[in-house]
Amino acid sequence: MKIHVEKNKVEERVNEYIKVVRSIDNRSEVVLKDDTLFITVSREKLRDLAKVIYWDMDCFHRTCVGVDERSLNGYFALYHIFGDDRYGLNVVVKVYGDSKEPVFPSIVDIVPAADWCEMEARDLLGFKFLGRKEYRLILPPSWPNNVYPLRKDYPYNQRPKIIATSEKLSGGSETGVAVPIGPYHPALHEPEYFELFVEGERVVDVRYRGFHVHRGIEKLGETRMTYQQVNFLAERICGICGFEHSVCYSQAVEKAAGIHVPERAKFIRSIVLELERIHSHLLWIGVACHLLGYDTGFMHTWRIREHIMIATEMLTGSRKTYGINLIGGVRRDINEEKKQRVLDILKIVEREFTELVETITSVPQIKMRLKGTGVLPKEDARKLSVVGPVARASGIDRDIRRDLPYAAYSYASFNVPVYDDGDNLSRFLVRVDEIYESISITRQLLDQIPKGPIMAEEIEIPEYRIGVSVVEAPRGEDVHFVITGHGKPYRWRVRAPTYNNIPALKVMLKDAPLADAPLTIASIDPCFSCTDRVVVIDVNSGVKNKINLNVYGLEGCYYGF
Repeated sequence: MKIHVEKNKVEERVNEYIKVVRSIDNRSEVVLKDDTLFITVSREKLRDLAKVIYWDMDCFHRTCVGVDERSLNGYFALYHIFGDDRYGLNVVVKVYGDSKEPVFPSIVDIVPAADWCEMEARDLLGFKFLGRKEYRLILPPSWPNNVYPLRKDYPYNQRPKIIATSEKLSGGSETGVAVPIGPYHPALHEPEYFELFVEGERVVDVRYRGFHVHRGIEKLGETRMTYQQVNFLAERICGICGFEHSVCYSQAVEKAAGIHVPERAKFIRSIVLELERIHSHLLWIGVACHLLGYDTGFMHTWRIREHIMIATEMLTGSRKTYGINLIGGVRRDINEEKKQRVLDILKIVEREFTELVETITSVPQIKMRLKGTGVLPKEDARKLSVVGPVARASGIDRDIRRDLPYAAYSYASFNVPVYDDGDNLSRFLVRVDEIYESISITRQLLDQIPKGPIMAEEIEIPEYRIGVSVVEAPRGEDVHFVITGHGKPYRWRVRAPTYNNIPALKVMLKDAPLADAPLTIASIDPCFSCTDRVVVIDVNSGVKNKINLNVYGLEGCYYGF
């Protein structure tokens, strides 16, 4: 495990940022709070600063956030959140936009990872971005113009009239040819909508359209719910690793408000987070086996996963959607009997999983299908700021649990598995190794769990404070951004791992056989939003099959990631 950066090194790094920022814009503001550096810069200097932070300072782009701050200061605001993982820092760059026509310079040509979040701010807040091609990302084509759901003057329960329409991502003649993958393919654990352009059996281009059914979770959190209620809403963002979202949200509020969480509660959070990681990776390995035609591996993997589901139900009262997390701590404790039972279960899981992995990797056809397919080179992974096993399989040594320790991870020693080939086999092996590391982490934390309370005694949340929290979910880092308000968040922004990983599929599927597409898509362990669809086009014949999209408003599944 990498040793945490010394405090004086972090201070030197912060001073380096101050010098760089002031050299670009001497009117800028720079403030350090905990592990987050807040920078306010003029719009004219945003691109210059983004280039220096992303490339020269070697940071990753986590996301950007649009905020309607007109009731606070008379402006709209755009926040770009970067990660300086080597020094354990979040770097938040803020620029103001006009209250009537918020226009910002695009940084997507400098920071390709900013593409989606810029277009999300365009859709939901009406921001305009100069210097790039704009398109609709989230809202349907029939959504009325000048209606922006995340502006504060837009009621959460208002539903504009939308006429159901179809949508084309590309041209070409239409026929009734059957599509080999999706939208409801039995080999894929969620429906998804891609256009795969093929020459014969070779994929030459890929286009994706998501966000078909958007629940408006952020809007609900900012309008209808109290701070504590949002915990349970956050846990429903994902049906597989929702506890990560709940913890990430809570930590954002706790950081903003300066709430001290008892150590025992932090340990319980980390223990449950690691059990959730094990079940998630086992789920994916089973799905991968199924996609490879090895259903015996699928059934045995899910049989082993059942042990973990029993453990989480014993600790939380639920197999999934645990509901134990709150701002300031947790709702359920772990006694000695449960502690020993979890240790016994981990021993069984480790033994049975080891036997299974040896069997899976001994099947020649498995390695043949995995090795050398779906390759994502390191330079593309870096450019797109991919996260989680996708990044680590492409040689990028990143893990938020180690680099920005939260909950009780600073008490655990563990390795971060990194592979260099960037193919489907590497992504498989990263997850296998992480299961063993998670078993080790859980044992360490159970052994060291301190005595004491599991909830903070006093919880007071002042208004208009900012908190940025990052949590390493099984698919990669979750990011939650919170501006506190009166009794509920003023602004709550969620960025899940798949948000950063989907764009990499364009690289991973390029020149790949069409038969490898389902496995490569699944290799990022995607969680898509409700109903997506697939279009396959032969660029030689122009033969195309397009399935009309349903209407997708503000109900349904949020990112779902």
